[in-house]
Amino acid sequence: MNPQDVLKLFKDSQALLTGHFLLTSGRHSDVYYEKFTLLKNPAICTRICEAMAESFRGSGAETVVGPTTGGIIIAYDVARYLGIESIYAEQGDSGRVFKRGFSLEPGQKVVIVDDVLTTGKSVEEVIALVNSYKAHIVGIGLLLDRSGGAVKFPYPVHSLATVSAKSWDAKECPLCAKGEPFTQRGSRKMSVS
Repeated sequence: MNPQDVLKLFKDSQALLTGHFLLTSGRHSDVYYEKFTLLKNPAICTRICEAMAESFRGSGAETVVGPTTGGIIIAYDVARYLGIESIYAEQGDSGRVFKRGFSLEPGQKVVIVDDVLTTGKSVEEVIALVNSYKAHIVGIGLLLDRSGGAVKFPYPVHSLATVSAKSWDAKECPLCAKGEPFTQRGSRKMSVS
């Protein structure tokens, strides 16, 4: 699956939305990639996760970790293709935490996966959590990097597709300046003042 295939999936499934959106990161954008439109379809999700898994075949990974919510689905299916376990990191009081008896061992080889990257906050939280267990991160897999590659991590990153989607701080948002109402999407609800 090449980047054009991934972007075509978003377009063909009507998962590429335009308007005024408050992103999970707290930033505003005129475009939103509704990954759950893709992830709810097992035939599409399987193609995406199989392609992501190929990036880590031979990496020695023992566990795939994803952040809630979309990362749970992706981690599970990527792990299935790699023949290893998957766990997920839930939102805690300050960052991500493992619950439900999940943990990692020192030196355990881990792949971190996520759906759509804007600022990298969710991935950074999972990196901090994995590092707190002294596990070894072998790479990061993304469905879509909407930062255009601007967000960097100190590990190999494999994104199925990369786009440069504009986003703004609320104070600098041209859509807010025009008085256009926004739609809040995503699983992490932001307080709006």
